[in-house]
Amino acid sequence: MSAPEKTARDPDAGGVSPLPSRVLMIAGDTDRAARLETVLEFLECEPRVHRAAPGPGEVRAGDGWLACVVSSCLGDALFDLLNDLPDFVPGVPIVLVGEEADFPVLTKAAKAQVVRRVGFPVRYPELADALRSARHAVANGGLEGGSRAVELFRSLVGSSPAIQRIRKLMTQVAATDASVLILGETGTGKEVVARNIHSASSRRGRPFVAVNCGAIPADLLESELFGHEKGAFTGALTARQGRFEMAEGGTLFLDEIGDMPLPMQVKLLRVLQERTIERVGSNRSIACDVRIIAATHRDLEVAIEDSHFREDLFYRLNVFPIEMPPLRQRLGDLPLLITELTARMEGEGRRTVRLAPSALRVLSVYPWPGNVRELANLIERLAILHPGETVQAEDLPAKFRQGQPGAPEDSDTPQIADPGPGTETPLPQDGIDLKEYLNELEVGLIRRALDDASGVVAHAAKLLGMRRTTLVEKIRKFGIQRPEDVPDN
Repeated sequence: MSAPEKTARDPDAGGVSPLPSRVLMIAGDTDRAARLETVLEFLECEPRVHRAAPGPGEVRAGDGWLACVVSSCLGDALFDLLNDLPDFVPGVPIVLVGEEADFPVLTKAAKAQVVRRVGFPVRYPELADALRSARHAVANGGLEGGSRAVELFRSLVGSSPAIQRIRKLMTQVAATDASVLILGETGTGKEVVARNIHSASSRRGRPFVAVNCGAIPADLLESELFGHEKGAFTGALTARQGRFEMAEGGTLFLDEIGDMPLPMQVKLLRVLQERTIERVGSNRSIACDVRIIAATHRDLEVAIEDSHFREDLFYRLNVFPIEMPPLRQRLGDLPLLITELTARMEGEGRRTVRLAPSALRVLSVYPWPGNVRELANLIERLAILHPGETVQAEDLPAKFRQGQPGAPEDSDTPQIADPGPGTETPLPQDGIDLKEYLNELEVGLIRRALDDASGVVAHAAKLLGMRRTTLVEKIRKFGIQRPEDVPDN
């Protein structure tokens, strides 16, 4: 009986992965090879070290490689080696170690197998995340035809328990056709999760069609979803397929489902029940085989209480809920996210920046109301302001430095004055209406809390130290409108 195959520590699951652990490592420098080997062994991988390009017969595609790690210290031989690797190990993920300028221009075949580049000296979190990308590629049958799935999984960068849980849920539900409801604040990456589920499912060869229910006028949404016949309404000069027909056999992503008008909710519920659609202006039923993934930043339970969302539709969509964590709840992932964002900018040929430890410390206490999207915007802004430089804490925009020692005052930030002990605020000569004054104060605080929570009532209630149902009653009482947010990308 042969010895059991060694398995690698899986950063996604926090346990043992059944995937192969063999890592082909090519590093011409002895010291660099030893360092790489140490980190790989710590990750419970099985490195096979080569000081130069493997000779004929030394490496076979069928050996079950998890990844190929290539160092940039190989000099002139690096160009030929990298472009020959697709012949040695076709479909095996490649991780490059070194600075971007050290690597030559790759052929299309070699470039398609590269899942990540990490700097040297190698840092454990970066290499662990690179191997995670490789592991997802292997789990999806290699990189041939699956590079898009790998790129998407890279978008969920991080090693925090929250992100590990999201990856596990995605893997579990991808193998089914269950409807998925993705919840979370704006900018947390809900569409990224939807695309990952589709790419890892049996429907990945069919279309993924996304529609933003909040961005399309109510009177056009029915035609957009179900299509229309020629002459169905003014301007319908030809027949047109709807999004359901476009997504046939694949996945339809209904983003911002919480903004869908009630009349359309009734029609969508009927489609989900009967699995048929009717184009506008037609009485012919068309069978549809579409998986539904919906997403919203709104609290649908509150919307149901407010009679803005149908309870029966909620239960149809909420078969498998996935709640995306806000960035402030996984700040430990911040360095990896910044590394990923800057690496993508480098890969696109754009200038990028590096962040000094002092800047990282400041950003690690910022609440990130805009989540990962706000972080991406900041990195792009810094790259424009400080191209190729190392950004220090004092180089960050003022709003990110509020509350830090020496931070400038922000005149736009409302301040609550503290009169100090024994100080009394004089009343106006004509007196005040205390009830009205307190109501105005309460409304102002509720609006500020809703703004800070991006309109999510449950989060605003926590900021105000009250029950969600109590806050809902006060919102109704005062007729407060929740802020409208930009849709998720």
